Amino acid sequence: MRANVDFEDLHFERRPYDPQVAYAQAKTANSLFSVEATRRWQDHGIVTNTVNPGGVATGLQRNFTTAQKESLDAAEAAGVFTYKSIEQGAATTLVAAVAPEFAHTGGHYLDDGREAYPVPDDASLADHPHGVKRWALERAGALRLWEVSTALLTA
Repeated sequence: MRANVDFEDLHFERRPYDPQVAYAQAKTANSLFSVEATRRWQDHGIVTNTVNPGGVATGLQRNFTTAQKESLDAAEAAGVFTYKSIEQGAATTLVAAVAPEFAHTGGHYLDDGREAYPVPDDASLADHPHGVKRWALERAGALRLWEVSTALLTA
């Protein structure tokens, strides 16, 4: 599943809504926002980073289709995926908030308590569980998201 932001259909008006794709697109947008916000505001002492809490069983899954739920259950049974507790899911957010290495630098993507490493677009995150797709950190996408967001706010 490619999770790049679909700037031509942000609100799923011309494609079927898929909660997993919507979540992935939103997570990518969070990362791109972090990249551009840090670029714009770092000289003023403001930095921002993106956090992946991991799979935490929350109400988010209530809109998944039966097939999506079965796929997650199968992945968990195979040991590919494990749901985290709420506390475990919150841990990476705490690292982003208090770790000295992130106090003055931003635009990072954190996963499982550490900075994720960039992986190629075609890489499987199953093979790279603590990786982040390069498109989620690209400056061009970050700038486009900023411009689209600004236009939506002023429309």
